[in-house]
Parts: sequence; C-alpha cells; structure tokens
Amino acid sequence: MSVDTAAIETVNQAFYTAIENADLDKMTEIWAEDTISDQVSCVHPGWSLLAGRSEVLRSWALIMANTTYIQFVLTDVSTVVLGDVAVLTCVENILTAGEEGEASFAAGKVVASNVYIRTPQGWRLWMHHGSPVLQGEDDEEEGELDR
Repeated sequence: MSVDTAAIETVNQAFYTAIENADLDKMTEIWAEDTISDQVSCVHPGWSLLAGRSEVLRSWALIMANTTYIQFVLTDVSTVVLGDVAVLTCVENILTAGEEGEASFAAGKVVASNVYIRTPQGWRLWMHHGSPVLQGEDDEEEGELDR
C-alpha cells in the first residue's frame, strides 16, 4: 500500500468515525475548502445534490442532530490515486437505531464514492456520493448462488 493510499484510507475512516460520533468539528476539518472555480459536493442517499462547503456541512449537522445511533462497517474498499486526486469506493454496511426510546435497529447498505484532493493540509474530502443498495428476496437468492 502506498503512503498516499494509507493516508487517504485514514482520512476516510476519520470521516465515518466523525459521523458515528456526531463530531461536526472533525467533519469540518475533513472537508476541503471550496475553490474560486468549483465547490465541494455531496449526495446523501435519497437527497438531491448539495453543492458548496456550507451547504454540505449544514446537511451533516442536520443528520448528526437527528441520528440517535449509527455504525458503519466498510467493506470492498478500493482506492485509486491519480496525482493530487484520489477516488475511494466502498460499501457502507450501516446499523442505525430507531427513534429515542425505541429498542429497534435497522440495517442498510450504501455504495459510496468519496473523492479526495491533496491540499497543503493533507488529503481532504471533495465529493461524497452515497447510493442505497436495495435489498430483497432476489439478493438472498443471489447470495445462495455465490456459495
């Protein structure tokens, strides 16, 4: 594993830890600054495109404020470094809790693409795009065929 790949995967893990810990300060540190010619962007599963650092960070603040518990187990992590840009793809296996006071949990799966850029401060997140993976009876049958 290259030094860049290790650094990107470390920042990527910090991104998911910030979500789990509702740490908006850490989330703010992880996201890159907008440039004069372009803005960071984020697509949460089921949401429209968010553009601009303030809009993206506002969305994370809302998510963190309204999430009682969330845990990510990342699988199928793949990182490609292209100069000062890196693309990390992964599967987010997510466990969440129900509303406060409820003893229910829900699991879901999201395929994510995270684009990082090299900055003077190190690798920073430029774009996050999460797409839900629909699970149903067909997925269970496919899993059995793979065995």
